[in-house]
Amino acid sequence: MFKLKVSDAKLLKDMASTISVLIDEATFKIDSDGLKLRAMDPSRVAMIDFEWPKTVFEEYICTEPTKMCMNISELLKLLKRANRDESVELSLDDKTGRLQIRIMGKYARTFTMPTLEASEEEVPTPKISFNVKAKSTTAGLSQAIEDAQLVSDHVRIEADPEKLVLSATGDLMGATIMLQKGGDAILDLEVKENSKATFSLSYLSEIIKAAAATSDIATIEFSSDMPVYIDFQQNKEGKLTFFLAPRIETD
Repeated sequence: MFKLKVSDAKLLKDMASTISVLIDEATFKIDSDGLKLRAMDPSRVAMIDFEWPKTVFEEYICTEPTKMCMNISELLKLLKRANRDESVELSLDDKTGRLQIRIMGKYARTFTMPTLEASEEEVPTPKISFNVKAKSTTAGLSQAIEDAQLVSDHVRIEADPEKLVLSATGDLMGATIMLQKGGDAILDLEVKENSKATFSLSYLSEIIKAAAATSDIATIEFSSDMPVYIDFQQNKEGKLTFFLAPRIETD
């Protein structure tokens, strides 16, 4: 049995929207410490690792550890009915096994939706050593990705000790976006070894666009032709990170 109450509906909406970018059916672990989700997208190109400790919630009750799977897109439809200053309570009806979503504000309304069979897959955290670590504003990173999207469906990210360079080449046009260390976008940059890797913009742009609603600062780590790791610093406690596999270029 569990009951989770969030005082700001926007917080829950933004997080559900971010998760829905990668997966439709999400299996959450709920225990005495908090809410957790680690999952791969269906194509197994990207991974999300999300945690909200119980301190994020206005009220948090979990009598025993449990797994709960739900359709995130359907949940998001219901959460969009909540205004920013309203609270949302999630609980499980033990008799029906359905998830109850109670939105409380100017008036109270309760929705129910079915839960799904929880995934038993344990997704491990990739063990990778990174040569580049860049701390960026989420807004600056998002703008650079949008620039690259104008000309191509993939982007190459290169790093040296002084800058990050994003390069995109399409059939007709090209773009080069240079982000200098210490500039408005790159707050800090550590480079052990010059590195470059190419990534799908369809994934990268959707992840950054969605996560920008939850975070002002993103830390990117990568090495040549290895997955990129993106950690979105949360305004409240918690963790929101992604891994995205590289696009392997052939000459």
